[in-house]
Amino acid sequence: MPSSAPDAPPGEVAIGLGIGSNIGDKPANVALGLARLEERGAVRIKAVSSIYRTAPWGYLDQEDFANACALAATRLDPQALLAEVKGVEAEIGRTAGLRWGPRLIDIDILFYGDAAFESPDLVLPHKELFRRAFVLRPLAEIAPGLTLGGRSVKEASDELGADGVELWFRPSSPR
Repeated sequence: MPSSAPDAPPGEVAIGLGIGSNIGDKPANVALGLARLEERGAVRIKAVSSIYRTAPWGYLDQEDFANACALAATRLDPQALLAEVKGVEAEIGRTAGLRWGPRLIDIDILFYGDAAFESPDLVLPHKELFRRAFVLRPLAEIAPGLTLGGRSVKEASDELGADGVELWFRPSSPR
């Protein structure tokens, strides 16, 4: 299991999630996405980062995003977890659109225990994780000792910097 990941009881795997929104009540959409994953029984959320206001990445002509990360545990295999994530996104109202464009909700699986996994629709750890300050900053906040593939998330966050990523607000009650 990656260091500093949440403890996972036997039969569960520690995972990391990245979640974002730039349409409507962005922070509420982030919270709703995590809540729906728990309600479905797909994950048990162990920790949630602060919400960060982040500049768009990829396609730039759109509103800023609200981004956060969560540490969780799951009993699902990676493909079943992805299916639950996609189901929650659809349930909340995400529709297909421009790649990296505006979205009501976006949930990414960042890591799955210490497993490396690759399929046509899922690569773990997430292939862009170490290039995205909007993921590294909140992930380092809740798991400063986490290493993935031999790389420290906190060190990578510090190296990349916080350009375009600013603290929006901290959750009112810790998990």
